[in-house]
Amino acid sequence: MALDPMVQQILEMMKQSPLCTPPFTVANARVADDMPMPFPKADIAAVKDIVLKADGREVPARLYHPEPGQTLPVLVFFHGGGWVSGNLETHDPLARAIAEAAHIAVVSVDYPRAPEAPFPGPLDACYAAVRAVAEGQAGADVDGTRIAVGGDSAGGNLAAAVALKAREAGPKIAHQFLIYPVIDSDFDNASYTENGTDYFLTGPMMRWFWEQYVGEANVANPDPLAAPIRAASLAGLPAATIVTAELDPLRDEGEAYAEKLEEAGVAVTLRRADGMFHGFASMVGVLPASAEAIQVGASDLRRSLGDVVSA
Repeated sequence: MALDPMVQQILEMMKQSPLCTPPFTVANARVADDMPMPFPKADIAAVKDIVLKADGREVPARLYHPEPGQTLPVLVFFHGGGWVSGNLETHDPLARAIAEAAHIAVVSVDYPRAPEAPFPGPLDACYAAVRAVAEGQAGADVDGTRIAVGGDSAGGNLAAAVALKAREAGPKIAHQFLIYPVIDSDFDNASYTENGTDYFLTGPMMRWFWEQYVGEANVANPDPLAAPIRAASLAGLPAATIVTAELDPLRDEGEAYAEKLEEAGVAVTLRRADGMFHGFASMVGVLPASAEAIQVGASDLRRSLGDVVSA
């Protein structure tokens, strides 16, 4: 297909990253962590780093609050990066954009990463962070009784898995905002065949990420909390907004998860971004599709959490 010239230019730039060149290494995967892309950042009234404590863990996080003094519901957000890379800085523009669009608090979680902390380490830290936010540790102007989870890519995977854990043991989650989430380790679906070589995220890269997270021996048959689509039941999960990208190897698993959630009686909004690639939602202020995807999620978050827009 003919790509938008801006999209083509961005893809060519991204493919120069050391991450994209085999052999894949942790060091190369984390090169961009120290030099995040200079995307525009929404001006959020209050931004501060915090530490969340639960289940014997201390989890660093960053709170974004668009209206200090007003008690707002909250999205606990988990960054992408294949469970290996990414941090608070790489996803600062995206977290700010969601807080601004939805007019809610956002708590972005700096969970431990694989391979130093393989499954279930990142998931356990994310779940502990959600429990801490629900207990009120994000501050008096954050309503931990109205809480959603979300994330992009591997962060979407962690959000979906946290929703599964919380269904069984609490706290109550009102919504899940999953942006091109990793949902399964099936590398043979159509979107891997169509998009697994030319659009930044490749099939071999994803297999390597999975190996770092669950171990090479477990990639073919991961725990359902690592591959949420394999859960025995999806009934009773919170409403979901799932954003996929047409040119993403992960497209089909995200859309299959939306279908399975609907079959289980879960309310789902599914949006495919035509002509877009994995990672596009982070390109705030550069790609119009990023703002569109964020707005879809923001509208659903407000609906599930309660309309809190003051303007």
